[in-house]
Amino acid sequence: MKVDTSKPANGRVLKVSGQVAEIVIEGDIFPSISEIITATEDTQVILEVYSQSKDRVFCIILSNPEKIFRGMNVVGTLSDLKIPVGKTMLGRVVNLFGHPLDNKGPIASEQKNSIYSNAPPLTTIKRDYKIMETGIKAIDFLTPIFKGGKIGLIGGAGVGKTVLLTEILHNLTLTERGVVSVFAGVGERIREGQELQERLTQSGAMERTVVVLGQMNENAAIRFRAALSATTLAEYFRDNQKSDVLFFMDNIFRFVQAGNELSVLLGTIPSEQAYQATLLTEISSLEDRLVATRNGSITSFQNVYVPADDLTDAGVATITSFLDTAIVLSRSVAQKGIYPPIDIEQSASSTVTETFLGAAHFKALTQFQQILHEYNKLSHIVAVVGEAELSLENQILYNRTRKIINYLTQPFYITEKQTGRKGVYVPRETTVKDTTMILSGSLDQIPAEKFMNIGSLKEGGIG
Repeated sequence: MKVDTSKPANGRVLKVSGQVAEIVIEGDIFPSISEIITATEDTQVILEVYSQSKDRVFCIILSNPEKIFRGMNVVGTLSDLKIPVGKTMLGRVVNLFGHPLDNKGPIASEQKNSIYSNAPPLTTIKRDYKIMETGIKAIDFLTPIFKGGKIGLIGGAGVGKTVLLTEILHNLTLTERGVVSVFAGVGERIREGQELQERLTQSGAMERTVVVLGQMNENAAIRFRAALSATTLAEYFRDNQKSDVLFFMDNIFRFVQAGNELSVLLGTIPSEQAYQATLLTEISSLEDRLVATRNGSITSFQNVYVPADDLTDAGVATITSFLDTAIVLSRSVAQKGIYPPIDIEQSASSTVTETFLGAAHFKALTQFQQILHEYNKLSHIVAVVGEAELSLENQILYNRTRKIINYLTQPFYITEKQTGRKGVYVPRETTVKDTTMILSGSLDQIPAEKFMNIGSLKEGGIG
């Protein structure tokens, strides 16, 4: 067996089992691992080499398996999977191969890049730790993000991860000058791709965004590699266009699941909690590409589905180990009508230092965290005997904390049609000033309900 990179391998299909095709190689030239193999009479047949034996190769089927039959003649392409890149991709919705899904016609592109690029060398990685303002009060105050960081929106089904992610995309794409957005839809509902395109088009953000979809009706191999295709596009804009890139993935847990499905199909031995043994390698190979370099930055926002709301799940725990900021969305918080439903105690950010945030922000956040701890204790008492049984001092502390929790809610641009409330953007500086005012006690006479779903205090007619 030998691999000849100058001559294509030839063979025929011996067996098809689900999403795996077994190919008998005719001759002594074998294809490389990850090389694309196609049918001699139908170039729409796309197979990717996964492993080899003495005279056979095993391929993952990336096209319609119904077009493959026993005895079909196939030939190597001497190339791995590549996706078109360039500015012409902006404003488009494409699949794993870069083929358009938006009915806007073909995409003209002079360059194609491999979806299997390596992480940039350590010597080229550079972070300037500049705060990126999202205009979302709860995020900018509690878990501020920085350019080039990795941010996870973590939560179970139906807690609003996709809505929050789309709102962040909307705000940052329109406020960050020269930024380009890449959205990877991995294993999510089919209708969400259509809704995302409509929302971004209406807001004006679509023209600076490219969307790559590998949705839940696709097979596991396509869902798995859609994330890699989107990463390749993000790398192109960072390295070739010298742009700052916003990378959004919904949902990285579905990326893990797709890898797990492939692992089962290929008969590999599972590891902890039945996840694939290659789990850590697969996530790290993706995350290590989403970094800031001297050319530009990639700031990644990743939705993380939590099965059965279990944050200790091995897949979730592996993903969160790569994050700089973890924003946990809670079902119990959402049930109280608080949106975004951020679990303040479980969420965390590596940016919470006085050097990074500045003295005013750090002081306000620290004071809030201190009274929040007491608030949680008092909440149990209030639930049993009522707020009137608290001491005057505790009543003041309890109500100030409630006001800040309520103040950190806000209407979103993305949900204006559903809620009937106009979306708002609140600068981080304004959020810090407003929160400091509440902590000072100057607004103690105003009911806590007045602070719900407003922008700044001034916009809400308070203060």
